[in-house]
Amino acid sequence: MRSSLTSVGTIVGVLGAAGLFAASVTTPAGADNRTLPMRFELRIEGPTAECAEACATYVAASGAITADTPRDFKSFMETVAAQGRDLSGATVVMDSDGGSVLGAIALGREIRAARFSTMVGRVVDLADQPKGVKIPRAKLSPYADCESMCAFVMLGGIKRTVPAEARVMVHQIWLGDRREDPTAANYSAEDLVLVQRDIGRLARFTGDMGASMDLLDLALRIPPWEPLHVMSREELTRTRLATEGPAVPEVAAVATTTTVIVPPLRAPTPPALPMTNGTRAMPISEQRWDLVNRDGSVMLARRHPLTVEGDQIGSFDLMLSCGVGDKFELSYVERRNAGDGLALPSQLDGVTLRIGKTRAALKIVASGREDQTLRTLAVGTVSADVVRRFSAGFRSVVVETDSNDAVTVIRIGNTGAPQNFPHLAAACAKPLADRAEAAMVQKTGGIAPAQ
Repeated sequence: MRSSLTSVGTIVGVLGAAGLFAASVTTPAGADNRTLPMRFELRIEGPTAECAEACATYVAASGAITADTPRDFKSFMETVAAQGRDLSGATVVMDSDGGSVLGAIALGREIRAARFSTMVGRVVDLADQPKGVKIPRAKLSPYADCESMCAFVMLGGIKRTVPAEARVMVHQIWLGDRREDPTAANYSAEDLVLVQRDIGRLARFTGDMGASMDLLDLALRIPPWEPLHVMSREELTRTRLATEGPAVPEVAAVATTTTVIVPPLRAPTPPALPMTNGTRAMPISEQRWDLVNRDGSVMLARRHPLTVEGDQIGSFDLMLSCGVGDKFELSYVERRNAGDGLALPSQLDGVTLRIGKTRAALKIVASGREDQTLRTLAVGTVSADVVRRFSAGFRSVVVETDSNDAVTVIRIGNTGAPQNFPHLAAACAKPLADRAEAAMVQKTGGIAPAQ
């Protein structure tokens, strides 16, 4: 069965998969509306004393965009029309983490067909409702986020407003069932066809809505392991996502025909590079956390590309080894080159890991340039409990680095960790003299020698 494409900014799973969510959009008490399928509610601006005869009509749109969302929107409008309500000139007020690519395109076209405006925000019901009102009165709050595919839905509005307090964030689209750990997944020729097909559909939709292809270009720069890109006011105006805002300089016209080339999904594994203190970066798997044998010691390790807005500037290894007591030793080995328009720093100033709410700042042991490459080794410790929770529950670890010239934030999935961490824990539980024997177990036993 084909995988659905989603914009990876959403925190929901495979939002494009048919049948994942029930058609009902009833919200359970205490639930987070943003993580549930998008729901639509009619509101009138209030208080009446402030807007009088000019009170605006709002359609509150909060939640995740699914394949069923366009149908739910049409059903909502039909219900309102059957009640004799006039939605002419209404504003769709959006607060969403994004979701399905095809669902977002269809929803955006429905909004344009209805000649509605769009706005990033939240609709907040008034505490004191007038007696006898059938449609609740509400005010707008500008403190809201429109993430990933929500940005493209915004294009459906004939007038598009992004308040200064609101945020619009964009990201690449990805196969929905492989977004949690994209570098660990396998991809077929059919998968690439799906990706390119939907990029083409997004390009056509963007042009049809009168926006700039710069919006699509900006989104396609950000891979799924990087944080979403928060659009600046200049970007919002230049891409014509927002039709109101401060003036910006004229930009060159974008060609109407856009050719999109999907780069290779995996970069070739770089050769081992020496560290200044003698430690060597091993050719560890980029696809999963694996047990490796280095100098007779067992380690759980993973390699990942190092990128800034999709521009690969190097790679790094994370290596977990036996520590003292209930601690594990954690090593970070990075190789970094200059990026497109990005200077190579003289050294890294910090490396921090986040697993859930736990943060671990590593100590920089060595960081310096060698042959136009910045090599860094950082070490630290992490509790066994945190590692167990990562391997058994948390789906990712976030690696942050900072220097005077650049900050990188990379999210790494836990593919392979649930299977291999118990072997590492068992080896570390043995007396020191017996650990070398455990490390010599071949791949069939869960451990592969490092090359």
